[in-house]
Amino acid sequence: MSKRPNFLFLITDQHRPDHTGFGGNEIVQTPHLDAIAARGVVFDRAFVANPICMPNRSTIMTGRMPSVHGTRYNGVPLNWRVNTFVRVLRAHGYRTTHIGKSHLQNMGVRHASLDELVDWSAPAEAVTTDLPDGWDELESVQRYRTLEPVPLPDDFYGFERVNFTNMHGDRCGGHYYQWLLQQGVDPTRLQGFDYALTSYKGWGQVYQTALPVELYPTSYVTKCAVEEISAAAADGRPFFIYCSWPDPHHPFTPPGEYWDRYAPRDIELPATFDDPHDNAMPHYRKMLAQRGTPMGRGVDGWAPTADQYRHAAAAEYGMISLIDDGVGRILAALEQNGVMDETIIIFTSDHGDMFGDHGVMLKHAMHYEGCTRVPLVINRPGQVPARTHSLAGSLDLAQTILDLADLPAYHGMQGTSLVPLLQNPHAVIRHRLLIEEDEKSDPIDAGHPLRMRTLVTPQARFTLYQGHPHGELFDLTVDPLEQHNLFGTAKGTALQAEMTRALADEMMQVMNETPRPTAMA
Repeated sequence: MSKRPNFLFLITDQHRPDHTGFGGNEIVQTPHLDAIAARGVVFDRAFVANPICMPNRSTIMTGRMPSVHGTRYNGVPLNWRVNTFVRVLRAHGYRTTHIGKSHLQNMGVRHASLDELVDWSAPAEAVTTDLPDGWDELESVQRYRTLEPVPLPDDFYGFERVNFTNMHGDRCGGHYYQWLLQQGVDPTRLQGFDYALTSYKGWGQVYQTALPVELYPTSYVTKCAVEEISAAAADGRPFFIYCSWPDPHHPFTPPGEYWDRYAPRDIELPATFDDPHDNAMPHYRKMLAQRGTPMGRGVDGWAPTADQYRHAAAAEYGMISLIDDGVGRILAALEQNGVMDETIIIFTSDHGDMFGDHGVMLKHAMHYEGCTRVPLVINRPGQVPARTHSLAGSLDLAQTILDLADLPAYHGMQGTSLVPLLQNPHAVIRHRLLIEEDEKSDPIDAGHPLRMRTLVTPQARFTLYQGHPHGELFDLTVDPLEQHNLFGTAKGTALQAEMTRALADEMMQVMNETPRPTAMA
């Protein structure tokens, strides 16, 4: 390419890599994502920095770990003043556009439930800011339930234009909600389980939305992306378009014919569905003891029956196919506007979902690969197609994009550019990878809010839970499906000692190094 490349960043929500055709799934049809993968480099060992939405999305933006950028869990907006790779792109002449789900800030739900989880007794915070009121409410769905224009800053973490579609399934809000109103549609008469055309009685998170395909959030995000490609191509500046679908995160609410696209009876159970969880952490055994009964707040892990799993998967596959059809429209727009050969396409997700692996669903306090591994494809013009098994992470994406744009990284970035793996898929840029997770709740009954840390190497996965004597250790060389927990066993003694030292070293490696010193003393 004779000039700086354009970027099209495609991201889904709570999407496992094996819920794509190129990821090995023989049922769900994703021909357009498969085409991107067939012309690019597929990262088969890509992991999150944190398997929860806000922390990992903030890591993608900043190239810094959640414990460092500060968005440790959902509910802590990303600091307005942080640097992001998007701000660097914009400062160097890029047209930067955000479309779809952001979730760098709160979406405005469940404020009252915080009182049960957060200690408000301290009168002040250790760190204060002088940011203006409302800086952290730009994504709140309540702000957009009106036809009136909603004021936005001219710089949203580096994006000069923003179009929000926030929340999940058919219940989305933001600019999407305003667009429905502009179409003469009353969202309160179509969105949600109460207006479902049909539903699966075994779980209230699985239903056919009353929204027609053309009004469904995925279709709106796709429409906006197609329009932005045309506008960006006419602009003349290199562009960065961040296209973020809220699906296939639950609730699983495919519209129209996508509800019937896949039959539950055709979906096989995962190989580890009947995992007895011998030597497992207690919260897994608690889930198994209540199989068939969703637990917690609707987002917490639980153990489905085979029937519940199959119906959820069939509905989720329908949502994925609708996304893929949108990808096809977006690729056609790149071709029609003459910018395909100037555009690097990246596809990933913010995190995964257990989705039946080891007999459980959803996420929170679960660092099996179902939650922590994500799809990742980088497709650049002229790229030699390949697959790589080298470790890579969401942490690496910011640095990779700046490298591909031939722009310098900023001080404090903690990732590693993946460009060497585009040139040689057999190269090794990481020997290990850290995954963090903090929660406001206590899902493992440790007596305090959850804090857990995981180290992944090519040979093993090791997880420690603060305040709990038990943990997880899997020798991936002989147990790639993570079914035999060696933590605390004689057989795992040497490996546990090795991984403990490596985990401590990696946690020190990613400690904050900003700001830089201004003097020797």
